[in-house]
Amino acid sequence: MALGLIETVGLVAAVEAADAAIKSANVTLVGYELTKGDGLVTVKIEGDVGAVKAAIESASAAASKLSGVYSTKVIPRPAAGLDKIVMSAETVGLSDKKDAPKEEKPEPKAEDIKEEKIEEKKEEEKPTDETPKAEEKKEEENEIKLPQEKPNNNDDNKKKKPPNKN
Repeated sequence: MALGLIETVGLVAAVEAADAAIKSANVTLVGYELTKGDGLVTVKIEGDVGAVKAAIESASAAASKLSGVYSTKVIPRPAAGLDKIVMSAETVGLSDKKDAPKEEKPEPKAEDIKEEKIEEKKEEEKPTDETPKAEEKKEEENEIKLPQEKPNNNDDNKKKKPPNKN
């Protein structure tokens, strides 16, 4: 791994430099840092040594067409303590993922996945207390209430004929 730095005059030149660097080689943009005066902006990239060298050259050519390049530097195999300076809180665009140690989640086992699916199905099958009551109320509201006729005892003795299908 290598670290590449390009310090430009102004943010527009820095954005142009970062764009050219990333497009020209297989490098990762770490972020940028605003200096404490004179409008200088430092763009930080990392990757393999050859890729970082090519990216810094391309970035320098692109930024020099605008407001200019103040300085450039490629550091192959940076020392372990150097990341505290490079990956500082002032670096804009530095993701929290780089600061925090990466936690690797173990691959889920087939048994665990089956158990989760069974639990999900059980939860789906459980009716909620609110749902049936709400449905019953809606059915009652939509139901038309007709007056009920009193049963006639004489009708029970007579056989009903099925209606004619004509």
